[in-house]
Parts: sequence; C-alpha cells; structure tokens
Amino acid sequence: MGQDPPKRPKMSLIVEQLPTITAQSPSSLIAFPFDESFPMTCEAKGNPEPEFRWTKNGQEFDPSLDPRLMKEENSGTFVIPNNGNLTEYQGTYRCYVSNKLGTAISKEIEFIVPHVPKFPKETLDPVVVEEGQPFTLKCNPPKGIPPLQIYWMTINLQHIEQDERVSMGLNGDLYFSHAVEKDSRRDYCCFAAFPRIRTIVQKTAMSVIVQTSRCHFSFFVFTRVPNAILERKPSLLTPSTATSETQLVKGEDLKLECIAEGFPTPQVEWVKIGHQLPIKAKVENHGKLLLVPRVEQEDSGKYMCKAKNGLGEAVHYFTLKVEEPPEWVIEPESQLSMIGSDVLIKCSASGTPQPTITWRVNGAPAPNRKVFDDTIVLRNAKASDSAVYQCEASNKHGTLLSNANIMIMNLSPMILTKEGEDYSAVEGNGVMMHCNVFSSPPSTITWSKDDSSESVEGPRLTIHDNGSLEIYSVEKDDTGQYTCLAKNTEGSSAVDAMLYVKDPTRIVVAQEDLQILIGTTLESHFTFQFCQSILCLHISVGRYFVEDGILQIINVSHRDQGVYTCVARTPVDRDTASALLMVLDVPDAPEYLVLSEHKSKSVKLKWIPGDDHNSSTTEFIIEYEESQWEPGNWKELLRVPGNHNSAVLKLHGHVDYRFRVSGLNAVGRGLPSEPTERYKTPPAAPDKNPENIKIEGHLPHEMDINWEPLLPIEHNGPGLEYKVSYRRQDVEEDWKEHMVKRHSFVVKNTPTFMPYEIKIQARNHQGWGPEPKIVTGYSGEDFPSAAPEDVAVEGLNSSVVKVSWTRVHKDKLHGHLGGYRINWWRLRSLVASKKSHGDKHTLTFPGDQSHATVPGLTPFSEYSLIVMTFNGRGNGPGSHPLNFKTPEGVPEKNPVFRVTDVQKHTVSLVWAPPLEPNGILTGYLLEYQLINDTEEVGPLQTVDISNPDTTKWNLRDLEPVSKYKFYLRSCTTVGCGPVVSEECTTTLETSEGLWKISEALNTSKTFHIIDGLDPGTEYTVRLIPNSWVDNSSIFEDVITTEFAGISTQGWFIGLMCAIALLTLIVLIACFVNRNKGGKYSVKEKEDLHPDVESQGMNDDTFCEYSDNDEKPLKGSQHSLSREIKAGDSGDSLVDYGDEDVQFNEDGSFIGEYAGRKEKRVSAEIKATIQTPA
Repeated sequence: MGQDPPKRPKMSLIVEQLPTITAQSPSSLIAFPFDESFPMTCEAKGNPEPEFRWTKNGQEFDPSLDPRLMKEENSGTFVIPNNGNLTEYQGTYRCYVSNKLGTAISKEIEFIVPHVPKFPKETLDPVVVEEGQPFTLKCNPPKGIPPLQIYWMTINLQHIEQDERVSMGLNGDLYFSHAVEKDSRRDYCCFAAFPRIRTIVQKTAMSVIVQTSRCHFSFFVFTRVPNAILERKPSLLTPSTATSETQLVKGEDLKLECIAEGFPTPQVEWVKIGHQLPIKAKVENHGKLLLVPRVEQEDSGKYMCKAKNGLGEAVHYFTLKVEEPPEWVIEPESQLSMIGSDVLIKCSASGTPQPTITWRVNGAPAPNRKVFDDTIVLRNAKASDSAVYQCEASNKHGTLLSNANIMIMNLSPMILTKEGEDYSAVEGNGVMMHCNVFSSPPSTITWSKDDSSESVEGPRLTIHDNGSLEIYSVEKDDTGQYTCLAKNTEGSSAVDAMLYVKDPTRIVVAQEDLQILIGTTLESHFTFQFCQSILCLHISVGRYFVEDGILQIINVSHRDQGVYTCVARTPVDRDTASALLMVLDVPDAPEYLVLSEHKSKSVKLKWIPGDDHNSSTTEFIIEYEESQWEPGNWKELLRVPGNHNSAVLKLHGHVDYRFRVSGLNAVGRGLPSEPTERYKTPPAAPDKNPENIKIEGHLPHEMDINWEPLLPIEHNGPGLEYKVSYRRQDVEEDWKEHMVKRHSFVVKNTPTFMPYEIKIQARNHQGWGPEPKIVTGYSGEDFPSAAPEDVAVEGLNSSVVKVSWTRVHKDKLHGHLGGYRINWWRLRSLVASKKSHGDKHTLTFPGDQSHATVPGLTPFSEYSLIVMTFNGRGNGPGSHPLNFKTPEGVPEKNPVFRVTDVQKHTVSLVWAPPLEPNGILTGYLLEYQLINDTEEVGPLQTVDISNPDTTKWNLRDLEPVSKYKFYLRSCTTVGCGPVVSEECTTTLETSEGLWKISEALNTSKTFHIIDGLDPGTEYTVRLIPNSWVDNSSIFEDVITTEFAGISTQGWFIGLMCAIALLTLIVLIACFVNRNKGGKYSVKEKEDLHPDVESQGMNDDTFCEYSDNDEKPLKGSQHSLSREIKAGDSGDSLVDYGDEDVQFNEDGSFIGEYAGRKEKRVSAEIKATIQTPA
C-alpha cells in the first residue's frame, strides 16, 4: 500500500497545553492612600482552560468569599478597593494556575499597607552648649515608605543654612562642629517628607542656647569675662567608631559620610586604600559625603576619610562589600519530549551570597525527583511525567522563580502556519517563509516548489531549525507556489505558500540640498517609482505639512535647519533620500566689543562676529553716536571686510563717542551689537577747511561768498570761526582778510564781473586748520548792454522758420552768458486784412548760439519777432522787431460735417468751412463709398467742389438701404487738409418725416408760431442753439395736430406759450451761468432729452459723425463740440473761434461771421406721417 498523503492544517488546532502565567503583579504592591483600588493581577493561558487559586501568608485564600473584593471572570485577578480598613489584607500572596496537565505558580506578592508616619509628641529641653563646643540636634524621623527626605528649617519655613561647620547627616541629624553665638535660636525644626505617600511631618521645635561668657563674683564686684574659643584637633561626630563595614547590593548607590568637630573647622578628604577613587565618585555636602552611584563588584574595598585642621587629624576606615541578588545562569526551559526519552531540566543561578535552589512540581515540593547538582533527570519519561516544574533561586537580597512546562507525548506533525499564506519580496532582497510545526518526536521539514516532489536547494536557500525557508537575494524566477512538508514517526502534514517577487521602490527624483531664507515657506519635492501602491503619507504637525512626496514648512526658522530624510515605504521594502536644509538669515549681532590703543584721534575696536547663518558676512558696519550734538542718533563711521574682526577708527577731537557694529551678508544687514563704553577724545585744531565754496554776484557791485560749514563733530573743539581771504586775480594786490563765525560773507564795492581769488580757513581755540585751497570766482553781474544784430528769418516750411543773428560781444555781456531768447507774436492772418496782436511766445536757447529754429507757426500769417541775450542777472535789450510772413499751408479740418436729409437714393450733406484755412480756399474734396456690413467696401467715389463758398451738397443715385461713409477735406493751392467723415444708411422708401428748421429767433421773444402744419399729424418740436454743432437741444416735445384748425385751438396756444416761457427761463439761466464763467452741461441735457436725430432719421436710418478715418466704421456717437474744441467740454452754446453758424430751412448755412455777444436759437420740427391702419 502507498504512503498516506500528508494532512492539511485546519483552521483551528486543538493542542493540550500546560498552564503558563502571562501577567502578574510586582513583588511588592503598596496601598497608597490616594489610589482608588489595588489590583492583585494573575493572568494565564493553557488548554484546557486553567483554574486559579491564591494563598496568603502560606494559607489558602479565596477572594470570592470576600464580598468587598472585585473578581474578574476567567481570570485570577482580584481587586482590593480603597475603602475601609486595608490592614487586614496586608500580607504575602501567591497565585496558583492549574489544569489537568499541571500547575504554574506566581512569585510571591507582598501587599503593604503603609501607616501614616508621625513624630512622637514630646517636650524637648533646650540644648545648652558653650561657645566653641560641638553639639548635635537629633531628628529620629519615623519609619515610612522610602524614599525619605529630611529638611531642617525654622518655624517660618526658612532653611537652616548649612556649610563646612553646620551640616546634616544621612540619618537626618544636624551636626555643629563648634558652636557660635548665632546658633542660639528657639525654632530648629526637623521635617520628614515621604513623597510616595505625599506626606510631610514636623518634629517639635528645638531650642539651642550658646553660652558666650562666664560670670565672676568678687566681694562687692560683679564682672563678666568673655569665654575664648579654644582651638582643638578634629574628632569624628559620625561615624563614632574607628572602622565600619557596609554591605550594598549591586546597582545601589554608595553613600559614606564623615562629619568631624574641632576648631578651626576641619576639612575632610577621601581615599580608597590601594586604589584611586572610582571615576564616577562624587564628593558632596562640603566634602563630608562620598557618593558612588550604581556600585559594581570592582567598587568593593576599603575607603578612608580623613578630617584635619592645623592641630591634627582624625580618620575612619570603611569596608565595602558589594553583594548581588540571584541572577539566572541557566533558566529552565519548557520542553516537548516523546514518551520513553530521557529529559533533563537544568536550573542554576549566581549571586552573593550563593542562591539556594528549590524545586517544585505543579507548585508542590518534588521529593521523588532525582536531582543531580542543578539538574532534574527524568529517565524513560512517561506521559504522567508531564507537569509544570518550578525552580526558585533565592538569597537574602531576592528571589527568582521560573516555570518550565514539560510535555511528554507522541504527536503527529501539526503545522501551525496558516494555509495559503502569500509572501511578497523585492528583487535582490531576502524573504522568509514560515512553517511552524508542533509534533513529538520532532519532524523533518522539507520544502518544494510548484508541485515538484524534489526538495528545493541551492546556495541561496536555507531551511532553518524552526521549519522556515529563507531565500537570499530573491530573483524573478523565484516567484511561485511553495509547499512545506513535515514528517515524523507518527505521520506527516503539509501547507502551501505563494511567493511574489516585486520590483524595488526607488526615489527617482530626490531633493537636492537647499538654502532658504528665514521666515519663508519651503516646498521640497520627491518623486517615487514603485511596483505597487505606496502608502500615501500625510502629516500636518504645526508648521510642517507632508503630502504626496512634498514637504512644506511654513515660516522657516533656525531650528528647522538640518538633514531631512524622505522614506518611500511599501509593505515589502523602502528607499530613502536625504537633503540638507540650510536656513539663511542676516548675521547675528557681534559680541564682546572692546576698545584699545586709545589715542587723541583714533582708537582700535575689536569684536567677536555673530553667527552668519550660512551666508558669509561680507562687511561689518561700524557706527558711532556722540553725546553733545545729536545724542541717540547713530551714524555710519566705517565699513570693513567681513573677514576682519577689528578696525582702527579715525576720530574727531572733543567728541564723546560710543560705537556699535553690525554684520552684512547676502540676506541683509543684521542687528547691531550692544554699544561700547564711552570714549571722549581731547580737543584739537580743525582737521579740514570748508568745502563747496560758491561765489555769486546778485548785485553788480557785490560778491557773495558762501560755503558749506564744518559739521559740529568736525569742529574738534570750542570756538570755531572762519578766516575769509580774497583778492583781485587780474591785478597785484595783498589778500584782504575777515574773521566770521557764519558760513557766508559779502564783499561790497566790487567792480562788475571781475575775477577774484578766494580762500577760507577754519580755526578754533586749539589753533588753525590746514592751509586752504584757492578758488576763483567773479563779482556781481549786470544786465547785458547790447542786443543781437543782423537778425534774419529764413522760412523752412509753412509753420517753421530759421532765425539767425550776430552774437553779442563778451564785453557787452557783463556776466556769464546764459544764452539767447526769441520772442514772437502773430500779427494777423493773411486771409483777413485786419491786424490783431496775438499772444507772445518765447523760446530760450542756452549757450553761445547764432541761430535757432522756431516751430509751431500758423501758415499764411504775418509775424513779428525780436532776439535778446541773457546772463545770470537777466535779459539784455531786444533787437529791432522783424516782421515776416509764413507761406500758405493746407487748411485745418472742417469743424462741422453732417448729414441733413437721407432718402432712398439721395443724401444731403452740409458743412462749415475750416476755422483756419491757412491760405486761400480753392474748394473741397468730397469722397464717399459703400460700406455695408461686409469685409469688402465699394469703390471710392470722388466729387471735386471748386467753389469755396459751397457748404452743402446733394448726392444722388445711391443704393437703397445701404450704408455709406462720406469724407470731406478743405483745399488750398498747397493741398487738401485733414479729413472728417460721416456715415449714414439710405432708406427703403422715401419718407416725408423730414426735419424743418425755422428762421433764427430773437432771444427777446417768449414764443413762436409754427404754421403750415398738416392736421392729424404727429410732430417733434425741438428748440436748439443757433450754433448747433452736436445733437443736444434746449427743449424737445412731441405734439399731434388736430383735424380742425390748430391755430385757433386754445390748448395749442397755451402749449406754445409754455414752450416760449420755458425757453426764456432756460436762456436766462444759461446767460447768467455763462457770465459767471460757468459751463452749461450738454451731458445733462442729452440724458434728459435724447436727440432723435442721433438715433437716425427714422427706424431705417443710422447716422454717425467721425473726425478720424482710422476709427471703426461702426463707431459710437460723439459730441461734435468735444471734437472741435477739446478744451470746451459740454457747452451747449459752442463757439467756433469768432464765428456763429446758422442753418436755413433747407439745412444750408446762413448769416455771417459775427461776434459772441448776441446768441440766437432756432426751432426744428420733424413730422412723422401717421398711416391709417
């Protein structure tokens, strides 16, 4: 028969297990009064489920019988509540955990109920001591839970001062090596503190009386004799014997003390006989206490303290023995063995003294077990030998307890590892696949891959004793299914596992080292590449934010500087990248400024630079502040390179200085240092003379000398004044000198504009300044006395002329030549014969010129000009006026151009002649073209109008319902001027709704009768200014005539009277406002009464006015007054120079050019035909 196939593990395995304690209370459990309860812990596991029992002081103890104790289900733990008397629970407890296989026991647990420590109530007699004698104040603190802390204080809780004479011993007593008078007091109090129970107790206050004198009686004389302190050699107050022995447990602190008495106060020294004191040893309490923390065996030996003064010495020898509590050498281990085998259970421990070993089986003594030295031997073990074996090692310093579970049984392999486990590994890394087997006897473990019967093997594979398969340096080909097979004499079992090999995680873009300014925000980027999704790390802590590989630090500070490491981690591997963040900041303030090498006009300053915060200091700025002239005002004195830390400062005399230094780097300037101490220099003569000497002559016979005075700090001492010296340069004469205290001087009675030599020297009470430099200047100027001659004009074009002249001789200038000025003015236009003196214009040409260009003249005009020279005093006489004429030019653009009548095939245009024709008008050039809403435009049609008096034109044969653009230019013999344009759309049918314009109305009239209207027709009535150049109106209304005679209707007469009255009121307001210099807002009228014409002649007509061909064809409407006269915004009575423009009924211009005094208005009427429905 074939071998049975291996068993596969089920979801849960039922394996019997001896009990094992998993949790227990510490060896001592103190019932602190502020705790609510005290758990006595005992937790265990096993199969079958273990049972618990307790002993107290070696006797059986059942917590469930005490209703005050709280017991937990399926647990050995019980809780002692903190209510009532806890003393009855005080004792030593042990937990026993049992099932049918055996019993485990806990270590002993001592439950301690501390009592409240108290000093006994007692009456203490005063301690009386002679001055100079030693004495001791006993504390005798009560016993309590350690640690104990002793304090000596007064009744007012002031600490008793301790020193070499007065000190406290380890036992709490207060020792005095000799008494002095100040030791007398009544409130020596000993306080004992027990921090673990939060208790402080106080002993009854003690009194000390130090007797400082003796009394002598001799007959009738009573005397007091001072008691002198006698010197004596030292003796020890503690320890009181010559030798002593101390035993410590390893790890405790050694504390040895020697407190001596004597006078003078003895000094204490410590030595270790035959050795040096341990390195970790410390001497405290003014040399009286030797402390060696955490003693080891090598600290054992003999120590000596020596107290000595000038009279002798006292010694004491300490013998230290360091002992140890038990420590395991071999701790018994749990074992699973097959029936019939020999089982060895070893247990050994070390310690000082040597621990005693005690064996137990299931918590009971084991007298029938064979023990050889430290080993129990089970020969030919049986299943009944299965038990929990306890080994206890103890000495006077402690106890160790260990439970060893010994199972004697035969069992086929049981694989505890889960079936179908998935493992992932990164290529190149290692992987461990587990196969935990429970069997007796032990099983043989083999691994195979992908249903192969062959066991896997190779240099990269290892099968460990616990059954795990480890593969080193995993490769892609290692991917697959692996099978673990466990066999022993009782059977076999198998489990499958799947291995996946992944590509490694890599940080492909790492952040380089960064430098960042303090206070800014850092963003550091890392890019990852991995085989599967990485765990997205998101951190938000204070100023730090990490998300998707980006580290952001808000408001970077100095403490943020350092190396930052980014970790890209998957469940199977990780990769890291680091970057150094350096925080840049201005330098810290320099420190430790020191002045040295003090001299009368210099001092050396040294400093220690502050931290440059990763940006090298490029300069140090040294500033000074003086106390006399500008106290508190710091000024820069010197800059030195950043690699210097000292400088010699050049100073002025008679100044009380102090200095400070600040550093400068690429980030900026740091804070200044603390200022130095003050240093006052002695007075001295001035170091320099005034600078920036200016010589001016405001009057012909004076010379003003001004200079920049010395700064107060440059005076170098009191009594500063200036010596002004001057002399003629062109003649031989001595220096003339004057002493002044101000910084200016006027020389009187000088010849006009003559050269002088001047020098200024400073002086104070200490002496003269250095020899001054000589400067040259001129005395006062006078007006030029001659005009340029041979003035001529040459025309360059119609608006620019060139003017030339002969220069004025320098002897006639009487000063420094400033240049030449040309004044000119327009006499008249050559079109009109009337002369009118225009505004004067001036151009200045600095320097020595003999010709200049004058632009901006009006063509076809007569001008007059003069030329003059000027100097620092002013203008000289002008040349004889020279008249000249400018040639013709092209006219200005027409101020008015508009469409007045639009029909199906015809359009009527009207315009006004240019205000400045710049010549003799020869006619007009009218052009038009079709511009319907397409990109293409029609051909440009031209009409040459040769009559200059023509101001209207009718265009015929136009396309119906078509948009046209019209262009108009005025012409002279020179050429045509700039263009104005207008757009309009022809109608579909001929309309009778035409605007009719009445004759001009006199402003004194209050009404106007309009006749010839059709009955039953709607009309628009508009009152407009006579100089109508935009779409504004004074008044507008819509009326409808009746079929009867309208002129006889009362309502119509009333309406017209109202219109006339309103017109009069408006005209009066306009003239009043205009006489006040105000403007009448066209914009307001346009908003109140929209102009019908600006919206087109009818629904099919849209007319626009444009003064620029470059504007869009579909431009918005503009006010003509704004285009014609930009400086005159919003005036409804627009002026065209000196002319008024009027319209006839057919739209043509009437009237003549007149003045501005009388303003006229016209009325317009537009009829809208009402068609019967």
